[in-house]
Amino acid sequence: MERLVYVVDDEENIREILEYNLIKGGYKVKSFKDGNSFLDSFKKLKPDLVILDLMLPDMDGFDICRQIKKESSVPIIILSARGEELDKVLGLELGADDYMVKPFGVRELLARIKNVFRKLNNNITEESEKTFKKEFRFDESSLFVDEEKHEIILDSVKINLNPKEFKIMVTLLKNLNNLVPRMELIKSVWGDDYYGDTRTLDVHIRRIRKKMFYKKFGEKFIKTVHGYGYKITEKI
Repeated sequence: MERLVYVVDDEENIREILEYNLIKGGYKVKSFKDGNSFLDSFKKLKPDLVILDLMLPDMDGFDICRQIKKESSVPIIILSARGEELDKVLGLELGADDYMVKPFGVRELLARIKNVFRKLNNNITEESEKTFKKEFRFDESSLFVDEEKHEIILDSVKINLNPKEFKIMVTLLKNLNNLVPRMELIKSVWGDDYYGDTRTLDVHIRRIRKKMFYKKFGEKFIKTVHGYGYKITEKI
C-alpha cells in the first residue's frame, strides 16, 4: 500500500527533487508551494506524512505545524534552512517527529521517513495489543467496548461480531477519528505474515456495517477513505 506524502516548500527545485525521489521510493506525492494551498488539501484528505519547510511566502511553518497537530496525528518532518538549536527545539516541542537542516542528503531523508513510519507502525501495533474497556459517545448513542469479554454493546443492543470483525472495530476505536491505513489494519488483525487478498478487509468491513445496523451506526460512523484505509469518527 503506497503511503501519501505531502511536501510543502516554496523552492521549486526542492519540490522536484523530493517528488522524484519519493515516487522512486514507492510513495505517492503531492507538493505545495505555500501554506494556504497545503491546508486546503489537508482538510480534504489527510496524508500519511508531511515534509514541511518553515519559511513559506504566506505562512510561518511553525503555525502550520501547530495546525496539523491540532487536527490530526499525521507525522511531520521539518525540512528547513533554519538550523539554530532554538528552531529545532521549538519544532519538536510543537509535535514534529523529526527535523532536518538544508542542505540535506536525499538518502538520509528517505531513511528518516522510513524510521518515522516504523515508529508509527509500532505505536499502532502496541495500541492494538492493549486490552481496554471504554464507553464512547456517538451523537445520541453510546458504544461500550470490553475487549477482555470480547463484547460490544450499542446502547442496549449487543453486537455479535466474529473475532476478526471485533479486532477491526477495536483497532479503529483505539484510533478514533484518525485514519488507519489498510495495510496497518490488516497487519493488526491478520498479522505481519498475511499475504492473502487485501479485499478480505473490505468484506469484513461490509459485514461489520451490516451487523451494526442499529440507528445506522455502521453506515454513519465507519468511514472509508478510498485508496487509503478506514476510520471511525464521532461526527457524521
